[in-house]
Amino acid sequence: MMPGTFATLTIDEKVDYGYFLTDGNERVLLHNNEVVGEIEVGEKLEVFFVLDAEDRLYATMKKPLITEDTYAWVEVVDVVDDMGAFVNIGLSKDALVAKDHLPYLREVWPEAGDKLFCTLKVSKNGRFFVRLATEEIVEPYFKDADRAVFNKEVTGTVYRMIVAGSFILTEEGYKGFIHSSQRTVEPRLGETVTGRVIDVKEDGTVNVSLLPRKHEALSVDAERIYAYMQERGGAMPFSDKSDAEDIKERFQLSKAAFKRALGHLMKQGRVYQKEGWTYFNEQSDS
Repeated sequence: MMPGTFATLTIDEKVDYGYFLTDGNERVLLHNNEVVGEIEVGEKLEVFFVLDAEDRLYATMKKPLITEDTYAWVEVVDVVDDMGAFVNIGLSKDALVAKDHLPYLREVWPEAGDKLFCTLKVSKNGRFFVRLATEEIVEPYFKDADRAVFNKEVTGTVYRMIVAGSFILTEEGYKGFIHSSQRTVEPRLGETVTGRVIDVKEDGTVNVSLLPRKHEALSVDAERIYAYMQERGGAMPFSDKSDAEDIKERFQLSKAAFKRALGHLMKQGRVYQKEGWTYFNEQSDS
């Protein structure tokens, strides 16, 4: 009987707090909290072995989501800065993905609700830990994408990160890559994101963009400018003649993007320009 392994045992005795199981030589406790369904003395059960907080071996009828031989998506339930991320592995106790196995930058660590593709590791002293799947492990799960998915929306979960960008496994099974130039904010490890396929590679992988399409970006930029004008009472000291650096500093937009957004607002009749300033059009529903 070893932590992290399964065995089929016989129910030997019922006590107030649970059942004692035996393999004919040794006995182990199955606590009432670890029982699934109705059981009775003499019945054979498949159980999984775990250590409690005092290093005592006990049995559970609960099935772990991952074992040392299997991988699966497990949900993050808590994150502790000096320890790492705790994940739900289907047992009474959560297991830890140590911080050394998480990204160097704390801001892209997973959050509660994110999912990690992992396996279970059992230490020499019987403690459970969780390890992230390597690229070689994830590879068999990939499915080749065809050209029909170009420009289509896909949703996937970040399973690996490098300096150049993030890798996702999509709901369809595609391996996707999000280059750092195709996002405004770096997604977290384990975060589920939705983006647009901007390239389908010969090897069946896809490149994905999290940036809005041009017409969507235009609307977002225009509303950002309009909101800034609202804060200033309907006028701002910027126009399509303003300095590119000033525009970049204030709106985080290129001058070209700013001019497109401003032109969009003018075409809608919501604003007008005069002597280097932009004003709300009083006839619009500002």
